[in-house]
Amino acid sequence: MIPIAWRTSSTPVLAAAILGAVLLAASVGVQAKGCLKGAAVGAVAGHLAGHHAVAGAAAGCVVGHHLAHKHAQQLRQQQEQQQRGQTAQAHAPR
Repeated sequence: MIPIAWRTSSTPVLAAAILGAVLLAASVGVQAKGCLKGAAVGAVAGHLAGHHAVAGAAAGCVVGHHLAHKHAQQLRQQQEQQQRGQTAQAHAPR
């Protein structure tokens, strides 16, 4: 059951925005990490903030991609630190 607040004429716009973000992210491929989730959240937030689902989806995609890139960079740094630690232990005198 769809809540009454969602039964408006802009619901198809919200669905189209989410579908567009999904198709765009699928066509971009690996570079779209975080975009889908961000676009979905942004579209819903934009819709609730005054029927700006498309703008919200676009902004959410950008923010989601940025956060995913930042997270991946942190993981790489942690892995490099672990590898350096293992290398130092292997070369340490016994």
